[in-house]
Amino acid sequence: MTITLILLALIMFTVIGWLLRQSFNTQPWVADPAADETTGKSLDVSTKAIGLATFLAVAASLFALFISAYTLRMEEPDWVPITEPSLLWINTAILVIASIVFQLARNAAMAGRDGQLRSTLTISGLLTLAFLVGQLLAWRQLAETGAYQMSNPAYAFFYVLTAVHGLHMLGGLWVWGRSAIRIWGGASADSVRASVELCTIYWHFLLLVWAVLFGLLLST
Repeated sequence: MTITLILLALIMFTVIGWLLRQSFNTQPWVADPAADETTGKSLDVSTKAIGLATFLAVAASLFALFISAYTLRMEEPDWVPITEPSLLWINTAILVIASIVFQLARNAAMAGRDGQLRSTLTISGLLTLAFLVGQLLAWRQLAETGAYQMSNPAYAFFYVLTAVHGLHMLGGLWVWGRSAIRIWGGASADSVRASVELCTIYWHFLLLVWAVLFGLLLST
């Protein structure tokens, strides 16, 4: 099990590291003084980027608190390790692919390829929805073993951690939906480029968070 977790961690962090490095190679939200003087568009995009960075910092702190509580609670005598639903492995693979496809959407937006952006943006959203449905099915799979009973705090933490992560993904889908509607409505790739870029970074962040949570659940 230890070797499996190490290999999983290496693979996940290699993929996530590559995705984040690709995303931060260019920064379309950096303010353009010329644009600021005429339309203020760059300034608005820069403000959104600062807002996202602030939100990610808050979200990271929230998950850190949950993880800290998890590790402390598992030291209590009533803690009994659970067997995580096998479906979580499939869900993890789906989320990895969704993040990769989002990176392709971001690249298409940067290159101004409207058709490719439309398809990749749609696929990434559908994959994310599949991940969320898979998480619900994992809940059901665990409940069928009697895990809906809260006599063991490990069950409660499993539901809480996956639920909080899922809620963050739903919030991301709301922003994704706005961009998807615009691009399917005929908007150019350039007009949604910054939005797609920021969404991509958010998806990579959630993938990183899930990699940490999944590893924690598997190891305990």
